[in-house]
Amino acid sequence: MKLIPIPMTLKEANDFVEQFHRHNGRTSRNGGKYAIGVSNGDGLVGVAIVGWPLSATYMDGFTAEVLRVCVLPDAPVGANSFLYAACWRAWRAMGGTRLITYTLVSESGASLKGAGWKILHMTKNGHDDWSAKSKKDGKERQWQPIYGQKKFCWGIGYNHAEKTA
Repeated sequence: MKLIPIPMTLKEANDFVEQFHRHNGRTSRNGGKYAIGVSNGDGLVGVAIVGWPLSATYMDGFTAEVLRVCVLPDAPVGANSFLYAACWRAWRAMGGTRLITYTLVSESGASLKGAGWKILHMTKNGHDDWSAKSKKDGKERQWQPIYGQKKFCWGIGYNHAEKTA
């Protein structure tokens, strides 16, 4: 089955994430730069949202972060990899040189491997006591259970001989 990229707004992508993602909610209203959807020819089956990195370590102006990827349970095989690859192509076309994302340690990462991504490192710890305020509006971000779990940081566009965070 042929997968087709679909341009979409951040609001449309966040609405899809809110309805179908198994453990994450919407991105913050200032979190996204662009969104990409994927269709199987019959309708939307998945979305990806890319924004600036959440970690200051990666805020160099050339690195972005895939903040959310969400596909329907019955999406065609390869839809996740398709979205990760589409995000990378779009970011490179905008002049970006690196793209990162995070997965829970319990997730296989098969879709990232399929799109050519590599593990950069594992997070040092979860954020059980996490509370952060948005610099822009001073409102506290809502804590989610996944904040307390270790994650793998994945990247593409890296020279893997160079030091990573």
